[in-house]
Amino acid sequence: MRTATRVHPEGIHPEGLSLHNHLNMAGFFITFEGIDFCGKTTQAKKLANYLREKGSSAIGRSAQTGGEVVLIREPGGERISEKIRKILLSKKNREITHTTELLLYLASRAQLTERVIVPSLKQKKIVICDRYSDSTLAYQGYGRGLNKSMIKNLNQVASSGLFPDLTILLDVPVKVCLKRKAKEKKGKDRLEKEKLEFHQKIRDGYLKIAKKNRKRIKIIDGRKDQEKTWQKVKAAVDSFLKHGSRRL
Repeated sequence: MRTATRVHPEGIHPEGLSLHNHLNMAGFFITFEGIDFCGKTTQAKKLANYLREKGSSAIGRSAQTGGEVVLIREPGGERISEKIRKILLSKKNREITHTTELLLYLASRAQLTERVIVPSLKQKKIVICDRYSDSTLAYQGYGRGLNKSMIKNLNQVASSGLFPDLTILLDVPVKVCLKRKAKEKKGKDRLEKEKLEFHQKIRDGYLKIAKKNRKRIKIIDGRKDQEKTWQKVKAAVDSFLKHGSRRL
């Protein structure tokens, strides 16, 4: 059985907060990232269904998992984290400062990581998360302009040093996402109401993050229809699971 040391490569975890740095966690942690309306939520659901249907046969001989899949989202994914999500996305809370926004996202992540993600990985489950720490660096760092080094350090605290084994970044031009958004009947949340420039900064930020994390982050063109995009996502995940890839 493999022993993973899951310490984030972009920073040093604060001393005394390394509770989960050296745990024997044989599950896999896969995240989906991208700007709003890139299609990541749909693809995350497709992947969860695919892995559940395939069971352990889809994982490969080298993986030490039981085949059970946990699908969660950020912010949210846990009772208290979902309450924080409502505060963050409510259009009534326009007066939230950038720093408050950052800390709320981190609080939601800390709760989700300790209560759901780490226990699931220890139980050899596959965890699929719709957004994780890369979102905070992209949105609050590149989008809001907050200090990126500070965000990386705080991300370490909120994630207990945990980082994904594989991240699927669905890259879609901002104008394409805005067209998709215009077709939606539901109202826009607080972040979706931001201007085009804000979302462009986030997309650019994601691409910079991916460039620095080529082994972990796989960029997939999300401009095509759902099925064509899914085939690319499936191929990337199948390849990862087949080789039992793990950054030790």
